[in-house]
Amino acid sequence: MNTHLWVGMLFSFITVILVTPLVIRLAFAIGATDRPNNRKVHQVVMPRIGGLAIFIGVLIGYIASGLYKENITAITVSSLLILLLGLYDDLYEVNAKVKLLVQLFAAVIVIISGLTIDFIQIPFLGKIQLGLFKYPITLLWIIGITNTINLIDGLDGLAVGISTIVIATIAILAALNGKYLILMLSLILLGSTLAFLFYNFYPAKIFMGDVGSLFLGYCISILSLLGLYKSVTLFSFAVPMIIMGVPVFDTFFAIFRRLKNRQPITVADKGHLHHRLLLLGLSHRATVLLLYLVSMIFSVTAYVFSSTVLWGTVLLCVVLFGIIVLIKGNTGSLAQNFFIIKRRLTGK
Repeated sequence: MNTHLWVGMLFSFITVILVTPLVIRLAFAIGATDRPNNRKVHQVVMPRIGGLAIFIGVLIGYIASGLYKENITAITVSSLLILLLGLYDDLYEVNAKVKLLVQLFAAVIVIISGLTIDFIQIPFLGKIQLGLFKYPITLLWIIGITNTINLIDGLDGLAVGISTIVIATIAILAALNGKYLILMLSLILLGSTLAFLFYNFYPAKIFMGDVGSLFLGYCISILSLLGLYKSVTLFSFAVPMIIMGVPVFDTFFAIFRRLKNRQPITVADKGHLHHRLLLLGLSHRATVLLLYLVSMIFSVTAYVFSSTVLWGTVLLCVVLFGIIVLIKGNTGSLAQNFFIIKRRLTGK
């Protein structure tokens, strides 16, 4: 069993290392590129279907590990739908309503298979049975988590790095609790994302695009859903929310910001957490590494929570949330002061 675990991860890692240069060539050949504009950080034309390499790595790891023998047909079919949606969007740009419709269909396939969130455990309140509400909550969970990774995919290595930290945390929790299927899926994904970081970390040679961000977001939603499933119950409802702290909080603020400005929530802007940190004067690399660190702290907090040290977890979450709020709320004035001081010191 252990051999299969590491074989799957190793095969997915090697596959992505070997396949990504070919995907880069393919992207330029078919015009799957990302051009600079006033909202984007990069300054040159970049290939943007790197998620295809991640998927191929996962596929090879899936076969090599023998995971195809497991009864996960619904998960596999819906993941292919998400992959095709992301790939088509990278090539031709899909209307937001169409994207949502396809994601709904993919989520419904999973729900029909019987994989749902039947109850949630809330601190101080205990276990709450959801009854018929399990269907809309599971639907919102899959779609919501799927899109959070897409929303933070704005800097080289950011989304895939955060995804790697999230998946690694789920893998550790699965290993500690003897959840073989979740652990195997997590390790195969880890092999692919770690390998892709060699090409995607700053300065990136390729972007993973929607095909990558939607696929990874979907995979994380399914891993966490498996952990919440009644026959598994790896962790309580709050744990995956904490693990996903950085993308979840950033998504929450993005929705709030756009509603406040009376904009559609699907309209892209430069108000994300990573944009704010860049405005403070942090370098591209420093911004990404700082957000990696924050994500790791969230992961440690999730582990503490899963160990039932409740008050310590609540305190850590409040502190982390406060830090993010301060960054989001005070960036403008801090950045303005920074540039004033810089101008006075340098005369530029």
